[in-house]
Amino acid sequence: MAAPDPSRSLESSLVHPLVWGVLGGIAAGKSAVARLLAGREGIVISADELARAALDSPAVLARVRARFGPAAIGPDGRVDRVVLARSVFDPERGAELRSELESWTHPLVRDRIMERLSAARASGVPRIVLDVPLLLENDAQHGLTRQCDALIFVEVRDDERERRAQQERGWPRGEVSRREAAQLPLLEKKKRAHHVIENDQGLAQLEQAVQGLLERLRAAPPR
Repeated sequence: MAAPDPSRSLESSLVHPLVWGVLGGIAAGKSAVARLLAGREGIVISADELARAALDSPAVLARVRARFGPAAIGPDGRVDRVVLARSVFDPERGAELRSELESWTHPLVRDRIMERLSAARASGVPRIVLDVPLLLENDAQHGLTRQCDALIFVEVRDDERERRAQQERGWPRGEVSRREAAQLPLLEKKKRAHHVIENDQGLAQLEQAVQGLLERLRAAPPR
């Protein structure tokens, strides 16, 4: 498979929107980077947003209740993601349960991503950013990397990502590395990326890094 060509300018993307995929570790700030890359004129397609909708669909809710018990459904009638995560990331049976859960949700999420990608392209937006955490891991099923003009890796120190996960998500120490054990190594993701953006020094630094990338792409000759 030929590598995506990141050299297409933003101006040329007015006819054929530039599509970017964002890579990185847990709590690296991929969603923040995606929003900045898209800007006001672009569109972000968030797999997490679509996964939440898939989890709360009637068919998946019924399966979750039957498989994981009533405790996996919160008082609001929606899936309790904290309870569910404890099961699917359990060291003993987590892999089996996670695979089963993903077999219910991933097809729905893939369909919605493709629908939104087609709609965004038809709308003529200048750029589309794919905020898909398992973009590389599940590429054999969805083929999204072939849709991308460039892959962007968000780099953050491991200790900083650990701090963010504990402070912002309430995760216990070690949970980040435990969950990432089920994903591709970060070094492999970084190796596959065309661009790297550092995000461990605050929002102002991140905005500057993203702006720098946008300016380099504007200066690049059209494909």
